[in-house]
Amino acid sequence: MPTQTTIQDPLDDPASSIIGRAPQGVLPGLDLDIDIDDTLLGDDLFDLIEALVSALLKHEDVSEATMGELYVRIVSNDEMQALNRDHRGKDKPTNVLSFQAIETDLLPQAIESAANGGPPLMLGDIIVAAPVVIDEASAQNKHPVHHFSHLIIHGLLHLLGHDHMEDEEAEFMEAKERAVLAGLGIDDPYAAITD
Repeated sequence: MPTQTTIQDPLDDPASSIIGRAPQGVLPGLDLDIDIDDTLLGDDLFDLIEALVSALLKHEDVSEATMGELYVRIVSNDEMQALNRDHRGKDKPTNVLSFQAIETDLLPQAIESAANGGPPLMLGDIIVAAPVVIDEASAQNKHPVHHFSHLIIHGLLHLLGHDHMEDEEAEFMEAKERAVLAGLGIDDPYAAITD
């Protein structure tokens, strides 16, 4: 039976407001760069994001040793709206955007190369709009950190080449999200919303 890891919720941890706390080293090979420009979700999300990345890589059977860089930025609605407009042609904020460092069709080769001692895998960038996360979590009766966790997993899956443009792709990607989040003790993000 798989073990279940529960994520410490940064919003419930008074010590989490301490900036500069050393990471726990779950992913020693990964250069994880986090910029928090909007602190609605807290200002110390490093350990949470590191745990999410680790859980997803284990689920996807991607060796943590192959990892190189991941950039996560928590932004305001204004910045997200500008990014969404400039990159997707949608002039409104969205919850998460992902920017791959390696094109999807080249990912299998890049992962294999990294696993065999080649250059580490550059994952890319994930941008999250904190105000959108808070608003969506409230509207969907979810804990904001659980919703944030879902969006980080969602963004990581995009960086690893998954998409949801077609129904079959969406079902496949959502199943992966559910499985990773369940392993972390987070409820199904697609379950019917109840009061």
